[in-house]
Amino acid sequence: MGDKHVVRFEPVGIEIEVDEDQTILRAAAEQGVQLMHGCKEGQCAACKSFVLEGEDIELDSYSTFALPDYEKEEGSTLLCRAHAYEDLTIELLNYDEEIIRSGLPLRKGTVEVLANDEVTHDMRHLRVKLREPDEIKFFPGQYMDFMVPGTDQSRSFSMANTPNRDGEFEFVIKIYPDGLFSEFLAKKVQVGDMLEVEAPFGTFTLRENRASNIIFVGGGAGMAPVLGLLRSMAERNVERTATFYYGARTARDLCFEEELHALSEKLPGFRYIPALSEPAEGEPWEGHTGLVTAVVEANESTLEGADAYVCGPPPMVDAAIATLSALGVREENIFYDKFTTTGESEGEDGQ
Repeated sequence: MGDKHVVRFEPVGIEIEVDEDQTILRAAAEQGVQLMHGCKEGQCAACKSFVLEGEDIELDSYSTFALPDYEKEEGSTLLCRAHAYEDLTIELLNYDEEIIRSGLPLRKGTVEVLANDEVTHDMRHLRVKLREPDEIKFFPGQYMDFMVPGTDQSRSFSMANTPNRDGEFEFVIKIYPDGLFSEFLAKKVQVGDMLEVEAPFGTFTLRENRASNIIFVGGGAGMAPVLGLLRSMAERNVERTATFYYGARTARDLCFEEELHALSEKLPGFRYIPALSEPAEGEPWEGHTGLVTAVVEANESTLEGADAYVCGPPPMVDAAIATLSALGVREENIFYDKFTTTGESEGEDGQ
């Protein structure tokens, strides 16, 4: 371990101790301070912040799309890649004080595989049970890191279930050809296997102090965290009108259809609206066609006053944010999880 330094976050006035060997984001998470973040790989910019005081910072490798050189020179940094070598004061640019102060500390553990089933031609429904420790707490919408056996790599996947006393976790994982974890999942993972994990991560959680309508927009494995949020709302009888737009290419890419349609009986006013961008020729499809963002635009005249939750690949997320903003959703009320890629063929956080 290296020397420790104090990092103060403004405008919330929270201080933490950070070891030089840790990233600032990691140190905060270990101490239960839930800063905004996404990929943890320096690619999504969700944790971008501004250094008010202090200069001695070093960054692990990151994408200049997330932090262009000119922004770094002006004082911006990525907390998921930043190491502090002196005391710092950092201005949080993207934060939610309710989330920051309700963070859960990270815990490592071992899970046993209960099921590894196909739900579409390229997505798996993975169910695991915690064997140690006794409990890992999380909020619906958060994600868990899985260590890839035989490597020093991990991959992140959003929980699709709600917290439970049985210590079970459920995931919807897209299989990518040659993907480090997804190939392992598709070809090797068997019921009874033990896997090393760490959780909870992520801030894609329901803001509880609001009564506004909710628009969910998802694509691919973005199904998982949205399903977790919807299930939680149904369990707790949350009385907020919600609509879930889900984008897929063809009908064979849809999953959890029966459950999602049935949620309308548990959630007053809930609508599930799937959209196919490339329906197969001759496919008996009577629903919406086109990009999911275009379907949102066609079905909603205004979304002023609503909250929006968007989860999926970066291009879809970016397009959805633009569409939702144009329809009147305030920027601070759009919460998103970008499934950024860790390589050419496999993604992070559910991909």
